Amino acid sequence: MPSDAEQAAHAKRALRAELRERRRIRPRHEREVAEEELTRQLIALVSELGPRRLSCYLSTPDEPPTRGFLDWAREQGIEVLLPVSRDDGLLDWAPLPASGADALAELVDAAGLPVPDAELLSPLAINDAGLILVPAAAVDRSGMRMGWGRGYFDKTLGSMERRPPVFAVVFDDELVDELPSEPHDERVDGIVTPSGTTRF
Repeated sequence: MPSDAEQAAHAKRALRAELRERRRIRPRHEREVAEEELTRQLIALVSELGPRRLSCYLSTPDEPPTRGFLDWAREQGIEVLLPVSRDDGLLDWAPLPASGADALAELVDAAGLPVPDAELLSPLAINDAGLILVPAAAVDRSGMRMGWGRGYFDKTLGSMERRPPVFAVVFDDELVDELPSEPHDERVDGIVTPSGTTRF
């Protein structure tokens, strides 16, 4: 009989596949509306918390869009660190260039995700961030975050001595009542969706 950990891992794999497909078929007009609203929500959160340095991911076409927000943050003089996956499971960080998100000559990192062609900072650079915005497949109402199975953000968040506020960025339908979890999974302090910000 499978152990609890094996059952949780299997349930997460099945749920990730469903969520990935749901994102893939999301209608274009829905994405455009989500981008405008999500940018507005992220600006409101950052305006409230006032960080001078934050980290945020550079969104792919299927992810909740962050590029409009990244350009706003740059225009406000906020230093933005973008995650860069390494082969050893850790994250380096790259500063968002002055040219902005849409002008990036993009490369891909060890996980195949877009990153800027910029000087890399060590994993320790995140320790100076006043806010961390992370991607997620889904988040439940206890704040449990489910990523895409690579563990980069769980390792990063779990290794920090003093964590700033951590918010996952997801679509509205990716806040669920309960998620399967494993001991290494890290909770977040809240989520930002197109319809609003929720704190746990």
